[in-house]
Amino acid sequence: MDAERGSVRSVPSGVRHPAAPAAGARRTDLPRTDAPRTGAPPSGVRRPAAQLPRSRRPLPEAPLAETTSPWILMYHSVAVEKEDPYQLTVSPERFAEQIAWLHRRGRRGVSVRELMRARAAGRADKLVGLTFDDGYADFARHAVPILQAYGFTATAYVVADLLGRANDWDTEGPRKTLLTVQEVTDLAAAGWEIGSHGLGHQALTGLPAEVLAAQTRESRRVLEEVVGGPVTGFCYPYGAVDLAATLAVRDAGYDYAVAIAHSPLTGRYALPRCYVGDRDGAWRLRAKRGRHRLRDTVAELRRQRLAARRNGSRRVPS
Repeated sequence: MDAERGSVRSVPSGVRHPAAPAAGARRTDLPRTDAPRTGAPPSGVRRPAAQLPRSRRPLPEAPLAETTSPWILMYHSVAVEKEDPYQLTVSPERFAEQIAWLHRRGRRGVSVRELMRARAAGRADKLVGLTFDDGYADFARHAVPILQAYGFTATAYVVADLLGRANDWDTEGPRKTLLTVQEVTDLAAAGWEIGSHGLGHQALTGLPAEVLAAQTRESRRVLEEVVGGPVTGFCYPYGAVDLAATLAVRDAGYDYAVAIAHSPLTGRYALPRCYVGDRDGAWRLRAKRGRHRLRDTVAELRRQRLAARRNGSRRVPS
């Protein structure tokens, strides 16, 4: 992981993403506020074959580009690890310091679902999105109690077919257990947003249409049965996104999607996020906030130049 540039680990070569403890008993200690590889589906969840999306209107360009993007922080695991080569883990003590810093700055951490709704209503000035990728079990154990103490909420993006298993895609990192079906159900019932992280933690770039359909539509269907309600947010595994992936997410019925880096695709279906690690104290968070604003400005200038070139190429000589 390159913390300074905000990029995450690359997709391991030779790793078969889509094809570990079994799903546990019902959790009753989750604080309330405002979630298999190839193999058997989660208990009580039917897995019919995915259907290809019926594209409403294929677009030649990225949908909904925006001039500014909200500030969204990207976490993965909140735990104590001796070895963490991918730098995905923040200790509970450091996480509590980071959340306290946001609170002192007059900001409130919220799920991306809440952030997007507030932004549409013009009420997002003091809000910051908090996201947790991969659906690690330590989200419920360590992150939720700290967030609840400050009245914050967050979004957990889970891999729909790996609930209750482990992060086998991280070949060099520590083994981490993932949220079980029951834990995801309980979190959603308590008001925490559950979003889709696809199937098998597979990067979506360059995939054929039928695979993109399964990754986006099928993962959403499975999770909606688990949480008993709509799943409207998507998170691209590894932050890997291209135009075809954004269109597949849109056509699968999601309201938004989060990526990592700013790019020409930046917008509702490729929201950039700021990586947060264990080394990030107050001054580093301030610096990352400023860098986010700078990258917004640079991305907008690039979009304007690209639009100017396109408009120039479409003019008919007199």
